[in-house]
Amino acid sequence: MIDIAVLGYGTVGSGVVEVIDKNNSSINERTGDQIRIRYVLDLRDFPGDRVEEILVHDFDIILNDPDVKIVVEVMGGVEPAYTFVKKSLLSGKSVCTSNKELVAAHGPELIEIAKKNSVNFLFEASVGGSIPIVRPLNSSLTADRILEIRGILNGTTNYILTQMADEGWEFDKALSTAQQLGYAERNPEADIEGYDACRKIAILSSLAFGKSVNYEDIYTEGISKITARDIQYAEKMKCAIKLLASSTCEDGKYYAMVAPFIVKASHPLYSVNGVFNAIFIRGSEIGDVMFYGSGAGKLPTACAVVADVVDAARHIGKHIRVAWSAEKLELTGVKSATRRFFVRVSGKRVECEEKIRSVFGDAEFIETDEAADEFGFVTPPLPESSFDEKLNSIPGVIGSIRFEEK
Repeated sequence: MIDIAVLGYGTVGSGVVEVIDKNNSSINERTGDQIRIRYVLDLRDFPGDRVEEILVHDFDIILNDPDVKIVVEVMGGVEPAYTFVKKSLLSGKSVCTSNKELVAAHGPELIEIAKKNSVNFLFEASVGGSIPIVRPLNSSLTADRILEIRGILNGTTNYILTQMADEGWEFDKALSTAQQLGYAERNPEADIEGYDACRKIAILSSLAFGKSVNYEDIYTEGISKITARDIQYAEKMKCAIKLLASSTCEDGKYYAMVAPFIVKASHPLYSVNGVFNAIFIRGSEIGDVMFYGSGAGKLPTACAVVADVVDAARHIGKHIRVAWSAEKLELTGVKSATRRFFVRVSGKRVECEEKIRSVFGDAEFIETDEAADEFGFVTPPLPESSFDEKLNSIPGVIGSIRFEEK
């Protein structure tokens, strides 16, 4: 018998309990032992709920029970999650979490504490929901050298952009619908401004490159400024707009960023729509692989957490090595990256084309039937720093979006 405790009985926590109850026999068979939920910790009471008899409000009850071997942290946020997780690891209990904020902020420290105490700190569900990506990076892909990670890591923003494209909606309407359907929080800032995806790519980059990538060092731009007109231009070019999180190793330099990109129809991430996520990895030997699935949701995320519980239960008293050191990985600024850009300009093309060509050279112009008072153009490849400088000399610029070339 292996007793576990669940910290937090919200969406994911209740999902963990449901998955373990529903799939108990198969989980026990795969574990080689019986998994039992000994405690559920929450500030609230749940009269009549399945967890009523095992509900506690004091974390110390869990901490001081030697029979609890695995703690599931699904509270979210950094505190008190960090304190509870650290104390659990120090007391010889493994921890499984879906908390990306905690992992991004304290991952290497908690992994080291787990190692010293012969327990495990596992966090598969912190990045891709149901998508298995942490475990492959830590095991299946370890013989290769990762060159690039690029993905759609946030289901909320992907749903919003998909609805804007499919329905012709403006951003505010698509966001409101996402909130009504439960895809977006009441305060959606972490999603729509790219912070959620930023933490996730920081975790993936740290695992891929073996050193700590600080999410605060990653250039991050959200989708709140994307308009229905931007979507129309993208469709005119037979492309789509996606919020991409990426990290790249190129000539010994490391780049990471989160931003909206115009993606060609030939790109593997082009057809990833709705609340689905996908993570594209390029290795020096394996070439290209892609992981695809539901990036969020109660039961998909809970399944990833329970898979970590099974892994921890199989390794009681034995640490699973995670190649993520506390040494900081220095990132090269995105301004040195070379790419094409799409630019929207107010006014008549005939009045501005000569000026634009004199500044950018061989630009490709795009017009839509819906935009008689403006036009767009795509620049040739150039460094971001050079683009910013040149753009300042063009009057009437409405906005710009990067092109994803690979």
